[in-house]
Amino acid sequence: MSTVVDFKNDIKPNWCPGCGHYGVQAAIQQAVAQKGVEPEKLAVISGIGCSSRIGGYFYSYGAHTTHGRALPYAQGVKLANDELEVICCSGDGDAYAIGMGHTLHAIKRNVNMTYVVMDNHIYGLTKGQTSPRSDIGFVTKTTPKGNFESPLSICETAIAAGATFVAQSYCVNSKELIDLIKMGMEHDGFSFINVFSPCVTFNKHNGYDWFKEKLIALETVEGYNPQDRVKAM
Repeated sequence: MSTVVDFKNDIKPNWCPGCGHYGVQAAIQQAVAQKGVEPEKLAVISGIGCSSRIGGYFYSYGAHTTHGRALPYAQGVKLANDELEVICCSGDGDAYAIGMGHTLHAIKRNVNMTYVVMDNHIYGLTKGQTSPRSDIGFVTKTTPKGNFESPLSICETAIAAGATFVAQSYCVNSKELIDLIKMGMEHDGFSFINVFSPCVTFNKHNGYDWFKEKLIALETVEGYNPQDRVKAM
């Protein structure tokens, strides 16, 4: 039986202190260990961005691919070796901008894999530009007068596109996130998980305090039914 330690290598993550991605990495490692996946049966595929560095911090198979193209690569890995547990990791810029077309087609194809997107509402690796998830009025290097585009409603988009498993969590809620990743791995099809993961360096607006104030647990919402596509939206 594998343990969390089995999925750790000697490479020290170079994310900023306080970055939410540490929590996402820990949750994935916990999830695969609890599921009894062995390192040689796991492939962590990533694209480009701070989030996509995650594959290099796992002791498993993996590939650090091109910007926005992690999903086609990950689907190819799964189709070539169905015995592998494939987890693909991206950020909101990687997944919902240049990679948005691939995201929608991956949802359509419904290949049996898990897609974890670290959503910090900004481009971090390139030092703080507006992403498709940035709030209206958000001031960045590319929107000095404030972002004028509405943020992409990604979970609603995934549901509308026919995704068979859609979830959203927060890197701080480790138990919930671990359970969702395990559920995604158990799901027979494409599992889409958006994870709020604050960028402490370039996004001072959507920080830990902001998420603590804004987020609401779905199970507390009256009438919420995860089995009903319309009510879920």
